[in-house]
Amino acid sequence: MHINLASPFILEMWVIIFLVEFVKGSLLVALLPVYMENILGISVTVVGFSFAMQYLGDNLFRSPSGWVMERIGYRWTMTGALLLILVAVGLIIYAKDAVWLSVACLILGIGTSPLWPCTMTGITELAGSTESGSSGAAMGAVEMASLAGTGIGPIVVNFLMDHGGQSYHSMFLVLMGCAAAVAAVSLLLPSRIGTHAPHAIVRGGGEGPAAVRGRVNPLESLKRTFHQVRTTLKVSRLLFPALFLQAFAIGLMTPVVTLFARSELHVTPNQFSLLLIAGGGITVLALIPAGKLVDRIGTTVFLNIGFLLAAGSLAFFSQVRWLPLAFCAVALVGISYALILPAWNAFLAKQVPKGERGTVWGLFLTLQGSGMVAGPVISGKLWDSVGHSSPFLASALVMVLLFGLHLLIVHRTKRKLGTG
Repeated sequence: MHINLASPFILEMWVIIFLVEFVKGSLLVALLPVYMENILGISVTVVGFSFAMQYLGDNLFRSPSGWVMERIGYRWTMTGALLLILVAVGLIIYAKDAVWLSVACLILGIGTSPLWPCTMTGITELAGSTESGSSGAAMGAVEMASLAGTGIGPIVVNFLMDHGGQSYHSMFLVLMGCAAAVAAVSLLLPSRIGTHAPHAIVRGGGEGPAAVRGRVNPLESLKRTFHQVRTTLKVSRLLFPALFLQAFAIGLMTPVVTLFARSELHVTPNQFSLLLIAGGGITVLALIPAGKLVDRIGTTVFLNIGFLLAAGSLAFFSQVRWLPLAFCAVALVGISYALILPAWNAFLAKQVPKGERGTVWGLFLTLQGSGMVAGPVISGKLWDSVGHSSPFLASALVMVLLFGLHLLIVHRTKRKLGTG
């Protein structure tokens, strides 16, 4: 028995993830860079700093938001956080200097921070309540929502700006409407899933003084949490560098894909959009079938093939200078990521202990997020000092490293269980 993809929690999180990524993608990719530089006259360095603040807010608050979610439940954690997105977009409308825009970006990051800890914890708990504990298809579904929102947001915004004659102010108002809709949907989320509620909110009296003390002494609760995480988290130490490298590989490519396409492949904006659709579209379409196969076959085969295919296709893309071959390379990268994403998340879900699921998912996602911070910094230096192909070759090398780390983790796990 697998997770029902039409279950209310999955459908609600699908809508929330899509709309949050739609708003984020629209702001960070399409609107803010041009708005801050051309309309407000803010330097590109400050634009970069503002975006770093957004990512910092998201990454720093993932673990705390997972911890909060364990205590007050999904509904109020997500609603409180998503209202911050509404505040952030409102600030952006009225901000006229770098300081307030940076504050708005930080608030935006904090507002999005519980999204993935809540999603991953919920799916892990739903999987735990099924006989097989299979979560690959559900992981694929939420990844699809994320990629679709990130891609469709900038396309819709650019279309409305170019063909609909909409102003920045009206587009920000549209995004405020989306943020309000997300907050409304989050009110439909359950407080808990199943019977696993180790820190359920006490409603009414009769629980005794110990329960009251637990609620009013968050420091003591935090100490107990760290102790529980230390004692229940029995994972291979190799998992921690693997978490960092998985996002680091993506971070190496992100800032230079557009530059590479323009300077080396000499593509037009329309051709670049088609390249993105070739890669991203294949990934989105293949995610749910790949996730279902992960549930049936297991994660190992998919991760081994995915990491090696990604390494080969990225190295191939770095050397291509002819557009038809570039499309082939990008399609292969898309297929490799469709294999990796649901399998990787399902693989992580198996490592998460039953106690403190939200906190552990927060920790995992923070480690993974730190790779996204380091990747673009290294990528820029490689681009300037080594060559235009080097970030992609470095990303391919990281994929080979991940292949090796994954094999070692699986081997050690089997040896511990006495089955290998």
